[in-house]
Amino acid sequence: MIDLKLKDAAVEMLVEKTLAEIVTDNIRSAIVFEEYGLDFCCKGNRGLKDACADKNIDLQKVVDELTNLSGNNNDKENPNDWQLDFLVDYIINNHHQYVRRMIPVISLHTDKVASVHGKNHPETLRIADLFLAVREELEMHMMKEERILFPQLKQMVLTEKENSKYFDPPFGPIQNPIRMMEYEHTSAGDALNQIRELSNNYSHPEDACNTFKALYSELKEFEEDLHKHIHLENNILFPKSIELEAALV
Repeated sequence: MIDLKLKDAAVEMLVEKTLAEIVTDNIRSAIVFEEYGLDFCCKGNRGLKDACADKNIDLQKVVDELTNLSGNNNDKENPNDWQLDFLVDYIINNHHQYVRRMIPVISLHTDKVASVHGKNHPETLRIADLFLAVREELEMHMMKEERILFPQLKQMVLTEKENSKYFDPPFGPIQNPIRMMEYEHTSAGDALNQIRELSNNYSHPEDACNTFKALYSELKEFEEDLHKHIHLENNILFPKSIELEAALV
């Protein structure tokens, strides 16, 4: 029994949807989930009700905010409606470029803050190590996507448009590289989650210098962007790519 003040059919359907489905329906839902720390990308297959219960979050408050978003949604663009080749280009031009732009900046700041404040705030030393691991993983991850996976996805789209014969790629079914990409998404997401916990949800201490404050702001934005980035791939691009390949073979 769903004990909510709003008990119409639409709300009951919303409560039973997974986090991934909700964000896929309305990308702006990510704002609400970020606020409550609900993982809609790597762990987006959980239902809203169960996800809130796991974190002891008031389900009614989350539903109210999601409902308000839906009622005020003037953004007609929905990535779930995009062609796969367009979605690939969007991910590269927006999320990959954002990562490449911010990684050197954040790396510089994590090293500087750890060097200056590490004695009084040892968590900054661990944060610097974790972000270095994230940097190395994401740089390799994006290269593999752009050189191997994404070109194959675009070739599949072209094959469908031209109604031509589909040839299996050297790596076998598209599920093979996708499975690896999803594993790396989880690894990067877990590392950033550790950073959020070490930083007390990006709350800088009273003695923080301007670089320290900037770093926590940058890390928060970086994690939020990565969540949207992973959502587009795990919950939209990858499932549709698997479906397209099945239709082509």
